Amino acid sequence: MTKITGIGASSKRREDKRFLTGKGRYVDDMNRPGQAHVHFLRSDMAHGRIVSLDVSAAEAAPGVIKVFTAKDFEGVGGIPCGWLITDRHGQPMKEPKHPILAEGKVRHVGDPIVAVVAETRAQAKDAAELVELELEELPAAIDMRAAVAGGPQVHDEAPDNLCYDWDFPAESKDAVDEAIRNAHHVTVLELRNNRLVANPMEPRAALGEYDDADDMHTLWTTSQNPHVIRLLMGAFVLGLPEHKLRVVAPDVGGGFGSKIYHYAEEAFVTFAAKVVNRPVKWTSDRAEAFMSDAHGRDHVCKVELAMDAEGHFLALRSTTLANMGAYLSTFAPCIPTWLHGTLLAGNYKTPLIFTNVRAVFTNTVPVDAYRGAGRPEATYLIERVVDKAAREIGMDPAELRRRNFITQFPYQTPVAVEYDSGDYNATLDKVLQVADRAGFEARRAESAARGKLRGFGLAHYIEACGIAPSSLVGALGARAGLYEAATVRVNPTGSVSVFTGSHSHGQGHETTFAQVVADRLGIEEGAVDIVHGDTSKVPFGMGTYGSRSLAVGGSAIVKSVDKIVAKAKKIAAHLLEASEADIAFEDGKFSVSGTDRSVAWAEVCLAAYVPHNYPLDAIEPGLEETSFYDPANFTYPSGAYVCEVEVDPDTGKVQVMSFAAADDFGNVVNPMIVEGQVHGGLAQGIGQALMEGCVYDESGQLLTASYMDYAMPLARDLPSFTVDNSACTPCTHNPLGVKGCGEAGAIGSPPALVNAVLDALSPYGIAHLDMPLTPSKVWEAIDAARPAAAAE
Repeated sequence: MTKITGIGASSKRREDKRFLTGKGRYVDDMNRPGQAHVHFLRSDMAHGRIVSLDVSAAEAAPGVIKVFTAKDFEGVGGIPCGWLITDRHGQPMKEPKHPILAEGKVRHVGDPIVAVVAETRAQAKDAAELVELELEELPAAIDMRAAVAGGPQVHDEAPDNLCYDWDFPAESKDAVDEAIRNAHHVTVLELRNNRLVANPMEPRAALGEYDDADDMHTLWTTSQNPHVIRLLMGAFVLGLPEHKLRVVAPDVGGGFGSKIYHYAEEAFVTFAAKVVNRPVKWTSDRAEAFMSDAHGRDHVCKVELAMDAEGHFLALRSTTLANMGAYLSTFAPCIPTWLHGTLLAGNYKTPLIFTNVRAVFTNTVPVDAYRGAGRPEATYLIERVVDKAAREIGMDPAELRRRNFITQFPYQTPVAVEYDSGDYNATLDKVLQVADRAGFEARRAESAARGKLRGFGLAHYIEACGIAPSSLVGALGARAGLYEAATVRVNPTGSVSVFTGSHSHGQGHETTFAQVVADRLGIEEGAVDIVHGDTSKVPFGMGTYGSRSLAVGGSAIVKSVDKIVAKAKKIAAHLLEASEADIAFEDGKFSVSGTDRSVAWAEVCLAAYVPHNYPLDAIEPGLEETSFYDPANFTYPSGAYVCEVEVDPDTGKVQVMSFAAADDFGNVVNPMIVEGQVHGGLAQGIGQALMEGCVYDESGQLLTASYMDYAMPLARDLPSFTVDNSACTPCTHNPLGVKGCGEAGAIGSPPALVNAVLDALSPYGIAHLDMPLTPSKVWEAIDAARPAAAAE
């Protein structure tokens, strides 16, 4: 048993014991009796027509059990999309079929064509090399601008490669246009949010099994939301009733969004297991992951910010091309629309906002949510144009932000959402203090003495987490509810089992959820067991993404705990021969108010299951409750980030010298875990800003298809972060007052770092550079600007 600590304590992560001792339970560790393996033959062409396909040699190869092609899936549904967007003309988005195996054409490098099931993985791979495949190469649509301007057609049913053309808020367009025409000053910026690969530590894996004794399908998969996979795959792809489909997501080694979605490989192993009547297993290697995991970001934007003579924001207008890739992934359509457009107010009281988004099909890997999902894209757009505006009008970037901050809450933005709480001046004050802005000029001079350029970059962010309520998101096109469910079962000895629909893939749920329950019940954290990731054990759930775990999943748990306490009070009142209204519950003890009479938590729990002295006429035995929690609103974490960099003008190399973060996450359950989440997000955001980026050539070949070409930050690339979350304004509409912390670092860090680099480069008059700010890109910009700088 562990010490009681509860909410607000930095309890060590309980799950780390198995992770650090090699006892984690991952899909690739699992092996079922009689298990077979599958290897997918994937397209090496971005766009092509299947002219001929002969699998006879592969079928005759050693160890081969069956070779599957598209014809084996006749009558099987395609991989569904979970969000419908209606365009500015009131028409539904174009939604081409996403087949499990390519039908007639391939549409991106990595598109699966043939699946070979064999006794071993090596045999399956060897047999795939015997497949005789002829592809007729077709022109590929790679660049988004070209794709919507008469480029090659990815899908015949999507003219000009448009998935949708979306305006928001449509009624604001004319007023925004007029405000920009009449403004004292308008700052214009064109930018790109670079395409990323999530690269979680554990590649995806799936293992399907079929039991003909009870017609039961089981899928083990590396997923962030097993219940959603069960729903999508069962109802829309394979036509399986939910009670005949069990989905298990055991330990998952990171996701960052890339494991939210339903993938073709999951449907394949589930389907194939029944066909061959043997378990079928697939594990991605890293090269395969680069061309089969959904990618992130990839927006091309233009933004205009209108201001009056005093620097007050009057209007913001943006246009975006958003890459969908070759097919629609599960949540892809909502990322550049409802998760992006609704955050374009940022932290500022801009009265008029309008955005147009065109979603584009290209012959590239599908694009979906990546840590932050729409919020980083919105924040980057806003915080870059605000910084550029400050430089153009000669105002301190911090002062321009203060002048336009929202200060009264609740605040109804012009882009639909209502912020319930926040204090943006407090986070700005804190970050400037911990970053020692007052001492920056001295540090800049010291860097200059060494021949280096030093820059100071500031960025604010706000994000919308715990997407809800279901009635709202349903009206916006979501094809599922976004509630969470939890069952709390109290055992006869007083220990507690919690069954949650939230899934942990690095967030520390087994620790923080236990803290919440232990704090609520006044028991030790070690007496609380957290169960998740298995649809046969947990009633239902919508998984983990969008920083929703504590705000939504934790609130469902609290609702169940409160029901438990209410019932336990009735039992205690009977045991103490008192009125229920007089029973107080505190620190694990039920007491009669105003007396010294009490009964312990464990005694009440035992009485619930051994009802010898029990009000059977009033309540039934047992102590177990289930709750569904559907939030009334999003939660709105916010914060201010400061980055300091040094730039070597001779090489273009950027070194991050320091990074300070001041976040408002509402109430914090475990400060240590929160700090770790921020650190991880900062590392990913810095990676995007400095080095990460997917690159395709004109023919659609992925040039950054391995770690030889796709760079990610190492420890040596990062400073020691200074993280502060003391500026707390609790969420007003969930019982824990929490807001979410998992994505913040990745949202606020890219603009802070880019703003710092451009501050360092200000002597050269360089106003903007697109991410990633690689040494070659920075050096080329400096080199091109040297003559102009020298002339001045």
